[in-house]
Amino acid sequence: MARKASILFLVTVCLTGCVERTVSITTEPQGATVFLNDEEVGQSPIKVPFTWYGDYEIIVRKPGYKTLQTHHKIKAPWYQTPVIDIFAECLVPFTIYDERSLPTYTLDPETRPDKQALIQNAEDLRQQALTGS
Repeated sequence: MARKASILFLVTVCLTGCVERTVSITTEPQGATVFLNDEEVGQSPIKVPFTWYGDYEIIVRKPGYKTLQTHHKIKAPWYQTPVIDIFAECLVPFTIYDERSLPTYTLDPETRPDKQALIQNAEDLRQQALTGS
């Protein structure tokens, strides 16, 4: 009976420990659509869960602004190094919260090309296509 109680206690302890990871993303202006690794996660400001540490591709879009494409590396804390992570994930009897904030991403206003310059550029490309040079 004591052995069953010990096993039950060990299983309960193993199921209670975990690490909850979140990352907060803000933009200027707010309300931009945010993509993490080609997956739309919502409108800024936003706080989303993440599973693994490493390099994340970040794309931020908002009508009237240039699309921003960048990346950010989220470094693992000391308790997520191999072997130690087993204790943090399974054996600690409480939840560890790892909340990260990325820098604020500032979007530049979209600029429309000058109509005359656009027409001239099209003419130049047309001439190159016709002459083969």
